[in-house]
Amino acid sequence: MADIFNILVRCVIMVPFIVILTRIAGLRSFSKMSGFDFAVTVASGSVLAATVMTPSTPISHGMAALIGLFIVQMVIARARAYAQQVPGLVDNDPLLVMRDGEFLMENIKKSGMTKADVIGKLRESNALEFSKVRAVIFEPTGDISVLHGDTFDDTLLEGVRDSV
Repeated sequence: MADIFNILVRCVIMVPFIVILTRIAGLRSFSKMSGFDFAVTVASGSVLAATVMTPSTPISHGMAALIGLFIVQMVIARARAYAQQVPGLVDNDPLLVMRDGEFLMENIKKSGMTKADVIGKLRESNALEFSKVRAVIFEPTGDISVLHGDTFDDTLLEGVRDSV
């Protein structure tokens, strides 16, 4: 019973602490805008879980680890905004896997996906005809963006690799 009480107390301390850090650091704290953001989000969840579930981990260590993760993320986010070289160092480029209704099989294979994965994403995005799919992009976060419709602005593909 003491273990359950200890876990509950740790939750009551750590969850509000993460909310406070998020309020200080800003909305980007748990975004998936880049692979780096995603990694920090996963690491934060791991720190929270370890701190809550492992009585031998002092709460202060969990708090310090979270503060460290949030500081690193804030520094990298600011560096990405102000130094042109940083995004190339910390982010993957988005990859084009379909263009104008045509599957780019080499890119699909290199991305670790299958044609069936892409078709599933097309269904999720309510694409009704291959001929109206302008582009499918494998984003740096692992998300898939599907651009479909009658018209298309090529500016939307700025920074997207069309081959690996």
